Amino acid sequence: MAPVAWVDVTHAHRPTAEFPQHLESLFRDFPFDRSLAQDPLSCVIPYARDRRAAEVAGLLAATLAVGNTTAIRRAFGDLEARTGGDLNGFVDSRSDTNWAGAVPGFRHRWIRGDQIGYLGLRLKRIYEAHGSLEELFLEGFELGGFAGGLQRLSLELRGPVGGKAPRAPPGYRALFPHPLEQGQSACKRMTLYVRWMVRRERPDLGLWTKVDPSVLRIPLDQHTFWIAYHLGLTSRRTRGWRAVEDVTAALRQVDPVDPVKFDFVLCHTGISGDCPKERDMTVCGPCVVRPDCLLWKGRRSAA
Repeated sequence: MAPVAWVDVTHAHRPTAEFPQHLESLFRDFPFDRSLAQDPLSCVIPYARDRRAAEVAGLLAATLAVGNTTAIRRAFGDLEARTGGDLNGFVDSRSDTNWAGAVPGFRHRWIRGDQIGYLGLRLKRIYEAHGSLEELFLEGFELGGFAGGLQRLSLELRGPVGGKAPRAPPGYRALFPHPLEQGQSACKRMTLYVRWMVRRERPDLGLWTKVDPSVLRIPLDQHTFWIAYHLGLTSRRTRGWRAVEDVTAALRQVDPVDPVKFDFVLCHTGISGDCPKERDMTVCGPCVVRPDCLLWKGRRSAA
């Protein structure tokens, strides 16, 4: 692979010309099995044979993706137990009168059972009007690209404002931001969900066959953002949509066909402690991207 000439000269720090080889090496040697067992995606994979159930499971897991991965997987397991593992049935049995009490007592961080019940109702209404969530995403994508696809998904999941339809419970609508509204959220959970559904390669499901992986945007969580900033993939200090576009564009220079394939590796490099987020030669010494890291710029060993 030829060295990349990084075109964004606004960065205070940029990776080395050999960064593509370094990143590919990190990806190639990464312990996927170790990290997949810790990832919320591991909760969704058992549903992969049933496309609709996998869409629902993925959306629930992505919506719950707040906090550490152990707590997220525990919360998803709680929902599974409360629904008997029948996620299609959970959605199909929702109505205008029973959604609020669908999972009484459920709570994960600030996400409550009434919000999950309303999400079930919204999914039922969406499936009544559309063949799949992919179809809904594509409607928005055709008008506004990837950001438009997220907007279409998010607005339908939020539900109608006013009218006779049941109103969303307090705090529910904030669970589904989109990048075209004021604030331009990084939309980590929504981009994560779409990544799970679209990418064909490990560890993702590849159930959405009409969306090309090349158009995906990176799910920019706190770990990925910290590492991306210190690798010079963005100079932004705020984890918003512009940083998402920066990092995705930089990764697209490495792999234009599948730019977000590196997301899982970068994220779990942070989660696992493989990146200590400080100079520590005992941990950082073997790291193949250390030559690209801002913390090690101009240094050969620990200070």
